[in-house]
Amino acid sequence: MTLIDSRPGIHATYRELSARTGVWIDADLAVSRLGPPLEHELAHWFPEELIPEMVAAYREIYPTHAIAPSLALPGAGDAIQAVRAAGGRSVVVTAKNEPHAKLHLEHLRLEPDAVIGWLWAEAKAEALREHDATVYVGDHLGDIRGARAAGALAVSVATGPYDEEALRAAGADVVLPDLTAFPAWWAAYAEGAASLA
Repeated sequence: MTLIDSRPGIHATYRELSARTGVWIDADLAVSRLGPPLEHELAHWFPEELIPEMVAAYREIYPTHAIAPSLALPGAGDAIQAVRAAGGRSVVVTAKNEPHAKLHLEHLRLEPDAVIGWLWAEAKAEALREHDATVYVGDHLGDIRGARAAGALAVSVATGPYDEEALRAAGADVVLPDLTAFPAWWAAYAEGAASLA
């Protein structure tokens, strides 16, 4: 929910998983709380011992049901290009299964410099530090925690499950309504960083 609105595809995937297993899953509720790893959501619907099997089933279903319906959020491509135009690198760090994240980005022709999956909240700091990230943009409170753990500036967009007020209250350094506001913010930030160098 930072670069991509994956809710339609994830909704369809949960409905298909429900149909295949006969277990009711409230897909509307599930997509309202995107962010944490898949295992967290599946634990609401399946007993613990079935989670690994359900993760595998979900991931098998996902490419067929989730990629085509998911859309780039407004400003996603421009945000990536703004970073690149300023000489920076854009690195996607996500809790999503990495192969699926790459499928989404390829389908939508979004071309970051690197994609790292399977990291959530503070664990994202590992990839952020590895790539020398000074800014991390996300939509979730877990993204703020990941940026903080990496010593990066936490920039939040209110396109996920939290509004601007909740993101500020959680400690975001910068809060934008969506990525359409990012290029102007980035230009000002990059200019300020250059003047301090």
